[in-house]
Amino acid sequence: MRRNELFFWMTVSFSLLIMAFILIPLIRMMTAPSFSGLQEAFRDEEVMRSIWLSIYTAGWAALISFVLGTPLAYLLARVDFAGKRLVESIIDLPIVIPHPVVGIAILGVAGRGSWVGEILADLGIRIMGSVTGIVTVLTFVGLPFYVKAAKEGFESISPRLERVSRNLGASMFHTFFRITFPLAWRSLFIGLIMCAARAISEFGAVVVVAYHPMIAPVMIYERFEAYGLKYSQPVAVWLVSICLLLFLLLRFLTLRRKIEI
Repeated sequence: MRRNELFFWMTVSFSLLIMAFILIPLIRMMTAPSFSGLQEAFRDEEVMRSIWLSIYTAGWAALISFVLGTPLAYLLARVDFAGKRLVESIIDLPIVIPHPVVGIAILGVAGRGSWVGEILADLGIRIMGSVTGIVTVLTFVGLPFYVKAAKEGFESISPRLERVSRNLGASMFHTFFRITFPLAWRSLFIGLIMCAARAISEFGAVVVVAYHPMIAPVMIYERFEAYGLKYSQPVAVWLVSICLLLFLLLRFLTLRRKIEI
């Protein structure tokens, strides 16, 4: 693309417009709270508890996605079967479903009055208003991001390497954990970060399933409703800072992978 062409400057102009659209509100929010306000929020036990709960539950959601989603991602990357596109569409559904609908759907299956809910209650497991419920919701919304990244990672590895390993007498388990997994680990880790980042920002589904205990997005909403911007912005700044660190790590890993390729 030549810089002296009108088309080039049109693309630059629209790109700058999009960057401004994203950055101006975020910069305004990040710079609005005073330093003392940020310190006060940092010393607030309730705020730190909510942020820690967000990190804790998002971490569990990422771990569950890793354990359950890795076999599925490998299957989708290596096997062609009838209905594969349908399965991929179902996995992507949580991305497009309105967030409160996710919470309602989960309560409809695991809440009071359902047979699944009754079984869970007999086992002493409570979904509504519990950390377990929050983790369930965050796993639901974060899982597609992990599966997609893991699938792309497995697809980037030549099946020929696995066939050579199998021909040399290695089992499928040995081949996966000694060949495939080490080569795909960066994509899996990127998937974990994306899953955790998506989970840590969830609000709509969580507020339906578990308003209490409060994760950070719910606390931000409550403080905004009760006290306005002044008391909600410092909490938002701390939460955005955590998300920013996650995405900086993601970009670093992505850049490293491109350099290696």
